[in-house]
Amino acid sequence: MRDMPIAISHNYSLREHNTFGLEAKARQFIDYNSVEELVEILSILRDSGEPILHIGGGSNLLFTRDFEGTILHSCIKFIEEVSHDDQEVVVRVGSGVKWDEFCAEMARRNYYGSENLSYIPGEVGASAIQNIGAYGVEVESIIQQVETIEVLSGEPRVFDKSECEYGYRDSIFKNRLQGKYIVTAVVYRLSTVPVVHLDYGPLQQLRSHEGVPTAQEVRDAVIAIRQSKLPEPDELGSAGSFFKNPVVPVEVFRQIAASYTDVPHYVISEDEIKIPAAWLIDQCGWKGKRHGGAAVYEKQPLILVNKDHATPADIMELATLIEQSVLEKFNIQLSPEVNYI
Repeated sequence: MRDMPIAISHNYSLREHNTFGLEAKARQFIDYNSVEELVEILSILRDSGEPILHIGGGSNLLFTRDFEGTILHSCIKFIEEVSHDDQEVVVRVGSGVKWDEFCAEMARRNYYGSENLSYIPGEVGASAIQNIGAYGVEVESIIQQVETIEVLSGEPRVFDKSECEYGYRDSIFKNRLQGKYIVTAVVYRLSTVPVVHLDYGPLQQLRSHEGVPTAQEVRDAVIAIRQSKLPEPDELGSAGSFFKNPVVPVEVFRQIAASYTDVPHYVISEDEIKIPAAWLIDQCGWKGKRHGGAAVYEKQPLILVNKDHATPADIMELATLIEQSVLEKFNIQLSPEVNYI
């Protein structure tokens, strides 16, 4: 047991723990600083039967009401190199490290693999749960292992990437094992030699550079793109991309392309095509539209924002209206990337 008592906050405001900036309260809130402390907390909560929710940076959450239980948050923060050779480096990172701080440090060391994922809000633990992705890269491409604690037993378990069942914005931690394990650290495998992904439109201009761009140059370009398209959470509350990009059968895509010859798309397989949700929403005329205190961001229709003291109901209703209009116009059902709590 530790010498210091566990610090528990009661009737705790979650405004600073969700990037929408919505007011909600947790009956109890606990930050923990180590695996040992987490195990002790889980033991206490298990005996009490207390409902538990673990959160990261709150960048993928929509609190629809107060949480009548205990919210846990990791403050496990470290970045350590496990191994290093002339081709790759293995880095182990605490779950409470801010994701972009990790990306910044990797770019500073000129390690390749995370730079396309720069400036995504949230924390390292959530990256392994959500399988975050941007600009042609998903985090599963650099994950080697995910270290966890089982909520029910308090026992550690390490998941190899092959066990994580990664898919588009999906993992075993979001479906079959949702709420059953808490991520405490993630082990990433990055390249020490230049390996870049520049297929996304604006990044292609880096191909004109002499030689291969550095990880820092790619990171800087990604940040510039994101800042030009996405609102800063501390200025305009949002959860980033609200909807997943739908993957549709080829026949559905062909039907749309017959009327919209310029429809952007990405070939997933011979049978499936991914269509950007932002394009579908834009075609339905939603860019800049408001519903109560919520709005569709005028620069990027995939983003729903807290424009003027929005309530959770404002945001949920706006999302539903968008889903209905896309379904009516294109016969495609959008799915939220944001988790409703």
